[in-house]
Amino acid sequence: MEFFSHQTDFKFMATRHVWYGLSAILMIASVVMLFTRGLNLAIDFTGGVSAQASFPATVDLGAVRSQLAAAGFHDPQVQNVGSSRVVAIRLPPEPKVSGQVIHDRVESALRAVNPGAAVQQLAVVGPQVGSELEVSAAWSLFFTLLLIFGYIALRFHTWRLSFGAILAVLHDPILVLGWFAASQTSFDLSVVAAILAVIGYSLNDTVVVFDRIRERFESNRRLAPNTVLDQSINQTLSRTIMTKFVTAIVVVALLVLGGPVLKGFSEALLIGILAGTYSSIYISSAVALECGLTAEHIFPTVKKTALDSQP
Repeated sequence: MEFFSHQTDFKFMATRHVWYGLSAILMIASVVMLFTRGLNLAIDFTGGVSAQASFPATVDLGAVRSQLAAAGFHDPQVQNVGSSRVVAIRLPPEPKVSGQVIHDRVESALRAVNPGAAVQQLAVVGPQVGSELEVSAAWSLFFTLLLIFGYIALRFHTWRLSFGAILAVLHDPILVLGWFAASQTSFDLSVVAAILAVIGYSLNDTVVVFDRIRERFESNRRLAPNTVLDQSINQTLSRTIMTKFVTAIVVVALLVLGGPVLKGFSEALLIGILAGTYSSIYISSAVALECGLTAEHIFPTVKKTALDSQP
């Protein structure tokens, strides 16, 4: 299935400097928001309370949130677990309050919704655990970028494509983080998982374009590099748009119907899909062109053969 009825011939590389400016503005704005407003870290990172409660009948999650908020718990997160009568509750930290006191307050709030409600289990996540998770998330992102650089450098025999891919991979999560800092949507481990998925998804598009670049250079090594890049992107454009469009349909459904628990996860994926589509065209490939990419960099034997053929 093709998105376009005929082969496109957009001159992407001719306008790349305009898009560099847009990327620079968005990334600077994202970094400023991260340093000025910061992320609204969930209890996964700050510590907090995790509880599970049961009800004798189907429960209204909105009513549970309202009662917990009325009991003094800020921004409670509530979702069903396995049944419409069982809910999982996540609450912000209460450092000076014992677990038993929190248990009693939560159960009292739930019984205002239904007298038969009971807290089955409750665990308090300390700030030390949250800090360890934050460090683990940062390390996972670091090693992901390191392995990506090594993979592309080995596969395509040049650091120019690796450098472009790394900038694209950094570009997407920075924009996602900037969005979360600006919107103050709760940032939890599910968002970290979404960012890692965005990195992989964006990298997949980049590698598809890079493979086509290699094929075009192999078929005609005398073509100008900007022509090769334009042709490669146009030949993969239909696939890219169709893939992202279908994925976006699912993500929008999660955003609209998934409720507050999936809001951060789906927002991160949606922003990442849009940013990844853009970066695979105007960041990864364009930066490689700025670094002087030629056929000799991907096929080093071309240069060697030319030298050997001289008398």
